[in-house]
Amino acid sequence: MKNVLLLKAGDAAASVRLLVGDYDKWFLQALGLSGYRFDVIAAHQGAKLPADATGYDAVMMTGSPLSVTQLEPWMVRAAALMVDAAERSIPVLGVCFGHQLLAHAYGGHVVRNPLGREIGTIQVDLTPEGQADPLFRGMPPRVAVQATHEDIVPETPSGTVLLAGNANTVVQALAFRPCSRGVQFHPEVQPEAMRALIQARAERLEEEATARGMPPGERVLQLLAGITPTPYGRQVLVNFLEHFT
Repeated sequence: MKNVLLLKAGDAAASVRLLVGDYDKWFLQALGLSGYRFDVIAAHQGAKLPADATGYDAVMMTGSPLSVTQLEPWMVRAAALMVDAAERSIPVLGVCFGHQLLAHAYGGHVVRNPLGREIGTIQVDLTPEGQADPLFRGMPPRVAVQATHEDIVPETPSGTVLLAGNANTVVQALAFRPCSRGVQFHPEVQPEAMRALIQARAERLEEEATARGMPPGERVLQLLAGITPTPYGRQVLVNFLEHFT
């Protein structure tokens, strides 16, 4: 049995939670409970964090509607815990917000993406380093995954290795330390959750699209039609727990 500390960094919208549950549930459903024991801590609600990650086989952090560009005390504490774990050779995986928080902790920058929000089923291209990395073992050079984010890490922080990117977001995955990784996309999100996320943000998505010159009423329909299964997303999580712990 592997013990995993899952740091919850935010809450999904109420309509999303009603349909498909909250962020932590997505991780547990994607991985299954066989062989893993998860301790979920609502870090964003100020829940007390352990002094360190001793006793855990891995630490993971979820996404969040909050932003690393507006740092809060709990973010600083959570980042310190993850960095300490990584420096102790305890595997760490940050997803979306968690990826950005790790990048910030390792000296990188987090900004609002000038190319706009990335949401839906997307393609990411693995770098040569990414193709050789255990996180992406068994995957083709181009991988379909689910994504939803407005903030990005605009460039590879010093001392880290770029593992994946695409035209919208150059930094889609990073190796921070030998056993510490971050992914901008959402490996835990299944098609039904992505559908719920898009529908919950439909009005905002249409406003953004029309502001960029797209005809009204097309953006959400295109996004929903473009949702496809992304089995390599789950494989990222499995690879992390199998090859890093």
